[in-house]
Amino acid sequence: MKEPRAGAPDNGAMSYGLMLLPVLLPILFWGLYHYHKDRHLPEPPGHLLLAFGLGLLSAGLSRALYAALGWASLRYDALALADGNTLGLFAYSMLAIGPVEEFAKMLPFLILVLGLPAMDEPIDGIIYASFVALGYAAVENVIYLEYLTPAEAAARGFAGPVVHMLFASIWGYTIGCAHLRRDSILRGTAGGFLVAAGLHGLYDFIVLQQSLNALPIAAVMIIVGWIWRLRLLRALHDKAVGSSEP
Repeated sequence: MKEPRAGAPDNGAMSYGLMLLPVLLPILFWGLYHYHKDRHLPEPPGHLLLAFGLGLLSAGLSRALYAALGWASLRYDALALADGNTLGLFAYSMLAIGPVEEFAKMLPFLILVLGLPAMDEPIDGIIYASFVALGYAAVENVIYLEYLTPAEAAARGFAGPVVHMLFASIWGYTIGCAHLRRDSILRGTAGGFLVAAGLHGLYDFIVLQQSLNALPIAAVMIIVGWIWRLRLLRALHDKAVGSSEP
């Protein structure tokens, strides 16, 4: 194979860099979007970057949890289950995929983000949880790049952050509200986690079946969830603005 001349561009590196664009651009867009959504009392950018970095680490925690399932002989190939074992796929999605991935994102939120002094509004729980989810989705999408065509990478680059932010927003909101009201964090955590993990598992169960109607059903599920999320963000923002007016 001919060696590239000194100073010549590395086509492989350039190609990989272009492949990264569908992953990086949606992350940048959603980061700016959420910063704008919290414009009444915006979070310090350093705190948001911290939450994003925790999301990167949470992807590693997720892989470790899946490895632990393997050591316990509880790790299964979801695509293999989808090929003829619908009940097994449903059980694995609901009891493994959803709980593992939501727990991996939620744990650093509980340990570090919850103690930030700037987290002083109900909307902040959603904002910080979304940045954790963005970090998680970024790692997940980069890992899948080598298995995807450019079109598939673009589709996953768009869908991954949307899905992870939606589910993370559920426990981010319930935990944030419990924290600010001085209610039981355990109750707020358990309720939000169970709903988020259940919906996440159900979403993966639908998508992994790869039937003709799977994607439309999953899309409707995400759209309904995002309508709830948009309305909640607007209501929380309007309430925060109203409470600050004389």
